[in-house]
Amino acid sequence: MPAISRRVAIKWLATITAGAGAGLAVQGYAVERHRLGVVRSDLPMRGLTPAFDGLRIGYISDLHHSEFVGIEDIQRAVALVAAERPDLVLLGGDYVSYGDVQYAEPCAEALGALIAPLGVFAVLGNHDDDRMVPDALRRHGIAVLRDASTAVTKAGETLTLAGLRFWTHEPADVARAIGAPGTPVLLAAHDPRRIAEAASLNVAGVIAGHTHGGQIVLPGVGAIAARKFPIAAGRLTRGDSEMFVSRGVGTVILPVRINCPPEVNLITLRRRESTS
Repeated sequence: MPAISRRVAIKWLATITAGAGAGLAVQGYAVERHRLGVVRSDLPMRGLTPAFDGLRIGYISDLHHSEFVGIEDIQRAVALVAAERPDLVLLGGDYVSYGDVQYAEPCAEALGALIAPLGVFAVLGNHDDDRMVPDALRRHGIAVLRDASTAVTKAGETLTLAGLRFWTHEPADVARAIGAPGTPVLLAAHDPRRIAEAASLNVAGVIAGHTHGGQIVLPGVGAIAARKFPIAAGRLTRGDSEMFVSRGVGTVILPVRINCPPEVNLITLRRRESTS
Protein backbone atom coordinates (compact mmCIF):
# COMPACT_ATOMS: atom_id res chain seq x y z
CA MET A 1 0.00 0.00 0.00
CA PRO A 2 1.48 3.38 -0.95
CA ALA A 3 2.16 5.91 1.83
CA ILE A 4 -0.35 8.73 2.25
CA SER A 5 0.53 12.33 2.97
CA ARG A 6 -0.06 14.01 6.31
CA ARG A 7 -2.56 16.37 4.66
CA VAL A 8 -4.60 13.48 3.24
CA ALA A 9 -4.49 11.67 6.60
CA ILE A 10 -5.79 14.75 8.43
CA LYS A 11 -8.54 15.17 5.84
CA TRP A 12 -9.62 11.54 6.23
CA LEU A 13 -9.58 11.85 10.03
CA ALA A 14 -11.74 14.98 9.89
CA THR A 15 -14.20 13.23 7.56
CA ILE A 16 -14.40 10.17 9.82
CA THR A 17 -14.86 12.36 12.92
CA ALA A 18 -17.61 14.39 11.27
CA GLY A 19 -19.33 11.21 10.13
CA ALA A 20 -19.13 9.69 13.60
CA GLY A 21 -20.51 12.90 15.11
CA ALA A 22 -23.39 12.92 12.66
CA GLY A 23 -24.11 9.27 13.45
CA LEU A 24 -24.18 10.01 17.17
CA ALA A 25 -26.52 12.93 16.61
CA VAL A 26 -28.93 10.83 14.53
CA GLN A 27 -28.85 8.06 17.15
CA GLY A 28 -29.40 10.60 19.92
CA TYR A 29 -32.35 12.18 18.11
CA ALA A 30 -34.09 9.13 16.69
CA VAL A 31 -33.41 6.53 19.38
CA GLU A 32 -31.73 7.49 22.63
CA ARG A 33 -33.93 10.42 23.62
CA HIS A 34 -36.93 8.05 23.54
CA ARG A 35 -35.21 5.22 25.47
CA LEU A 36 -37.12 5.96 28.67
CA GLY A 37 -36.70 3.64 31.63
CA VAL A 38 -37.20 3.38 35.38
CA VAL A 39 -34.15 3.99 37.56
CA ARG A 40 -34.48 2.72 41.14
CA SER A 41 -32.45 4.36 43.90
CA ASP A 42 -32.33 4.62 47.68
CA LEU A 43 -32.23 7.98 49.46
CA PRO A 44 -30.98 7.71 53.05
CA MET A 45 -32.40 10.37 55.35
CA ARG A 46 -31.22 11.33 58.81
CA GLY A 47 -33.95 11.12 61.45
CA LEU A 48 -36.40 9.26 59.24
CA THR A 49 -39.05 7.59 61.39
CA PRO A 50 -39.85 3.87 61.05
CA ALA A 51 -43.14 4.48 59.22
CA PHE A 52 -41.30 6.25 56.39
CA ASP A 53 -38.35 3.86 56.20
CA GLY A 54 -38.99 2.15 52.86
CA LEU A 55 -41.40 4.80 51.53
CA ARG A 56 -41.45 4.56 47.73
CA ILE A 57 -41.58 7.82 45.75
CA GLY A 58 -42.33 7.97 42.05
CA TYR A 59 -40.44 10.91 40.54
CA ILE A 60 -40.85 12.54 37.12
CA SER A 61 -38.91 15.66 36.17
CA ASP A 62 -38.09 17.82 33.14
CA LEU A 63 -40.84 16.64 30.83
CA HIS A 64 -40.47 19.65 28.49
CA HIS A 65 -43.66 18.88 26.58
CA SER A 66 -43.13 20.76 23.30
CA GLU A 67 -42.84 20.36 19.56
CA PHE A 68 -39.96 17.93 20.15
CA VAL A 69 -41.27 16.10 23.24
CA GLY A 70 -44.63 14.68 22.29
CA ILE A 71 -47.51 13.72 24.53
CA GLU A 72 -46.64 10.07 23.92
CA ASP A 73 -43.38 10.56 25.86
CA ILE A 74 -45.33 12.12 28.74
CA GLN A 75 -47.84 9.27 28.75
CA ARG A 76 -45.06 6.67 28.77
CA ALA A 77 -43.43 8.37 31.74
CA VAL A 78 -46.76 8.34 33.60
CA ALA A 79 -47.39 4.68 32.75
CA LEU A 80 -43.94 3.62 33.95
CA VAL A 81 -44.35 5.37 37.30
CA ALA A 82 -47.94 4.19 37.75
CA ALA A 83 -46.83 0.59 37.21
CA GLU A 84 -44.49 0.89 40.22
CA ARG A 85 -47.45 1.72 42.51
CA PRO A 86 -45.50 4.27 44.58
CA ASP A 87 -46.64 5.53 47.99
CA LEU A 88 -46.20 9.15 46.89
CA VAL A 89 -45.51 10.92 43.59
CA LEU A 90 -43.30 13.98 43.10
CA LEU A 91 -43.13 16.03 39.90
CA GLY A 92 -39.92 18.01 39.60
CA GLY A 93 -40.72 20.89 37.22
CA ASP A 94 -40.21 21.99 33.61
CA TYR A 95 -43.50 20.69 32.28
CA VAL A 96 -43.14 22.86 29.16
CA SER A 97 -40.23 24.56 27.40
CA TYR A 98 -39.50 28.30 27.36
CA GLY A 99 -42.82 29.14 29.01
CA ASP A 100 -44.84 27.88 26.03
CA VAL A 101 -48.08 27.45 27.95
CA GLN A 102 -50.03 25.94 25.04
CA TYR A 103 -48.51 22.65 26.21
CA ALA A 104 -49.39 23.11 29.90
CA GLU A 105 -52.92 21.71 29.80
CA PRO A 106 -52.20 18.52 27.81
CA CYS A 107 -49.15 17.83 29.97
CA ALA A 108 -51.12 18.36 33.18
CA GLU A 109 -53.96 16.19 31.86
CA ALA A 110 -51.56 13.30 31.24
CA LEU A 111 -49.96 13.73 34.67
CA GLY A 112 -53.42 13.81 36.23
CA ALA A 113 -53.66 10.06 35.68
CA LEU A 114 -51.11 9.56 38.47
CA ILE A 115 -52.44 8.49 41.85
CA ALA A 116 -50.71 7.54 45.09
CA PRO A 117 -51.96 6.83 48.62
CA LEU A 118 -50.03 9.78 50.10
CA GLY A 119 -50.69 12.19 47.25
CA VAL A 120 -49.22 13.69 44.08
CA PHE A 121 -47.16 16.87 44.50
CA ALA A 122 -45.38 19.20 42.08
CA VAL A 123 -42.81 22.00 42.06
CA LEU A 124 -42.09 24.52 39.31
CA GLY A 125 -39.01 24.68 37.09
CA ASN A 126 -37.32 27.53 35.26
CA HIS A 127 -39.26 26.84 32.03
CA ASP A 128 -42.65 27.04 33.77
CA ASP A 129 -44.59 30.24 34.23
CA ASP A 130 -45.90 31.12 37.68
CA ARG A 131 -49.62 31.05 36.85
CA MET A 132 -50.86 28.95 33.94
CA VAL A 133 -48.70 25.88 34.53
CA PRO A 134 -49.53 25.58 38.26
CA ASP A 135 -53.20 26.29 37.52
CA ALA A 136 -53.27 23.48 34.96
CA LEU A 137 -51.64 21.06 37.41
CA ARG A 138 -54.14 21.94 40.14
CA ARG A 139 -57.09 21.45 37.78
CA HIS A 140 -55.95 17.85 37.38
CA GLY A 141 -55.70 17.13 41.10
CA ILE A 142 -51.99 17.78 41.59
CA ALA A 143 -50.93 19.77 44.66
CA VAL A 144 -48.36 22.45 43.77
CA LEU A 145 -45.81 23.22 46.50
CA ARG A 146 -45.01 26.78 45.58
CA ASP A 147 -42.37 27.71 48.18
CA ALA A 148 -44.42 25.84 50.75
CA SER A 149 -44.44 22.72 52.87
CA THR A 150 -47.02 20.16 53.89
CA ALA A 151 -47.22 17.34 56.41
CA VAL A 152 -47.37 13.80 55.05
CA THR A 153 -48.74 11.36 57.63
CA LYS A 154 -48.34 7.59 57.68
CA ALA A 155 -49.08 5.20 60.54
CA GLY A 156 -49.35 8.11 62.95
CA GLU A 157 -45.93 9.52 62.04
CA THR A 158 -45.19 12.66 60.02
CA LEU A 159 -42.72 13.69 57.33
CA THR A 160 -42.45 17.31 56.18
CA LEU A 161 -42.52 17.62 52.39
CA ALA A 162 -41.35 21.03 51.15
CA GLY A 163 -41.24 22.38 47.62
CA LEU A 164 -39.34 25.25 46.02
CA ARG A 165 -39.86 27.13 42.79
CA PHE A 166 -36.73 27.31 40.66
CA TRP A 167 -36.44 31.05 41.27
CA THR A 168 -36.33 30.74 45.07
CA HIS A 169 -32.73 30.54 46.20
CA GLU A 170 -32.02 33.17 48.85
CA PRO A 171 -31.28 31.32 52.13
CA ALA A 172 -33.95 33.25 54.06
CA ASP A 173 -36.57 32.46 51.39
CA VAL A 174 -35.64 28.78 51.36
CA ALA A 175 -35.86 28.68 55.16
CA ARG A 176 -39.27 30.36 55.03
CA ALA A 177 -40.57 27.82 52.52
CA ILE A 178 -39.43 24.92 54.68
CA GLY A 179 -40.77 26.45 57.90
CA ALA A 180 -39.79 25.21 61.33
CA PRO A 181 -40.87 21.57 61.30
CA GLY A 182 -40.32 19.21 64.17
CA THR A 183 -40.05 16.30 61.75
CA PRO A 184 -37.51 15.28 59.08
CA VAL A 185 -37.73 17.33 55.89
CA LEU A 186 -37.76 16.04 52.31
CA LEU A 187 -37.21 18.96 49.94
CA ALA A 188 -38.32 18.89 46.30
CA ALA A 189 -36.19 21.50 44.51
CA HIS A 190 -35.95 21.71 40.73
CA ASP A 191 -32.36 22.99 40.91
CA PRO A 192 -29.77 20.70 42.57
CA ARG A 193 -27.76 23.75 43.64
CA ARG A 194 -30.27 24.09 46.47
CA ILE A 195 -28.29 21.38 48.26
CA ALA A 196 -26.17 24.22 49.67
CA GLU A 197 -29.13 25.81 51.46
CA ALA A 198 -30.54 22.41 52.39
CA ALA A 199 -27.33 21.37 54.10
CA SER A 200 -27.12 24.64 56.03
CA LEU A 201 -30.74 24.18 57.21
CA ASN A 202 -30.27 20.52 58.23
CA VAL A 203 -32.68 19.26 55.57
CA ALA A 204 -32.42 15.50 55.57
CA GLY A 205 -33.27 14.75 51.94
CA VAL A 206 -33.43 16.59 48.60
CA ILE A 207 -34.82 15.40 45.27
CA ALA A 208 -34.00 17.50 42.19
CA GLY A 209 -33.77 17.52 38.40
CA HIS A 210 -32.97 20.39 35.99
CA THR A 211 -29.61 19.05 34.74
CA HIS A 212 -30.97 16.43 32.29
CA GLY A 213 -27.85 14.53 33.37
CA GLY A 214 -26.04 16.83 30.95
CA GLN A 215 -28.20 15.47 28.09
CA ILE A 216 -25.07 14.96 25.97
CA VAL A 217 -22.29 13.01 27.71
CA LEU A 218 -19.16 12.59 25.62
CA PRO A 219 -16.58 9.85 26.27
CA GLY A 220 -13.55 11.25 28.04
CA VAL A 221 -15.23 14.65 28.35
CA GLY A 222 -18.37 14.04 30.38
CA ALA A 223 -21.48 16.15 30.71
CA ILE A 224 -20.25 19.59 29.66
CA ALA A 225 -23.65 21.26 30.10
CA ALA A 226 -23.92 20.09 33.72
CA ARG A 227 -20.52 21.19 35.02
CA LYS A 228 -21.92 24.14 36.97
CA PHE A 229 -24.02 21.80 39.12
CA PRO A 230 -22.80 19.85 42.16
CA ILE A 231 -23.67 16.61 40.36
CA ALA A 232 -25.14 15.84 36.94
CA ALA A 233 -27.24 12.88 38.06
CA GLY A 234 -27.49 10.37 40.88
CA ARG A 235 -26.68 10.62 44.57
CA LEU A 236 -24.75 13.29 46.46
CA THR A 237 -24.03 13.64 50.19
CA ARG A 238 -23.33 16.99 51.76
CA GLY A 239 -22.99 16.90 55.53
CA ASP A 240 -26.17 15.40 56.96
CA SER A 241 -28.12 16.08 53.74
CA GLU A 242 -28.58 13.53 50.97
CA MET A 243 -29.68 14.45 47.46
CA PHE A 244 -30.84 12.53 44.40
CA VAL A 245 -30.80 14.17 40.94
CA SER A 246 -32.74 12.74 38.00
CA ARG A 247 -31.74 12.86 34.32
CA GLY A 248 -35.39 13.64 33.58
CA VAL A 249 -37.60 12.78 30.64
CA GLY A 250 -37.37 15.44 27.93
CA THR A 251 -34.82 17.53 26.09
CA VAL A 252 -34.23 21.24 25.60
CA ILE A 253 -32.09 23.35 23.23
CA LEU A 254 -31.22 20.27 21.16
CA PRO A 255 -33.72 17.37 20.82
CA VAL A 256 -30.87 14.91 21.35
CA ARG A 257 -29.53 12.68 24.11
CA ILE A 258 -26.15 10.99 23.83
CA ASN A 259 -24.92 8.51 26.46
CA CYS A 260 -27.61 9.96 28.73
CA PRO A 261 -30.95 8.18 28.35
CA PRO A 262 -34.09 9.70 29.84
CA GLU A 263 -35.48 8.31 33.06
CA VAL A 264 -38.27 8.30 35.57
CA ASN A 265 -37.40 7.29 39.09
CA LEU A 266 -38.52 5.12 41.96
CA ILE A 267 -36.79 6.53 45.03
CA THR A 268 -36.97 4.58 48.28
CA LEU A 269 -36.38 6.47 51.51
CA ARG A 270 -34.07 4.76 54.01
CA ARG A 271 -33.06 5.63 57.54
CA ARG A 272 -29.56 7.11 57.90
CA GLU A 273 -27.59 7.76 61.05
CA SER A 274 -26.29 11.31 61.54
CA THR A 275 -22.60 11.90 60.80
CA SER A 276 -22.29 14.31 63.73
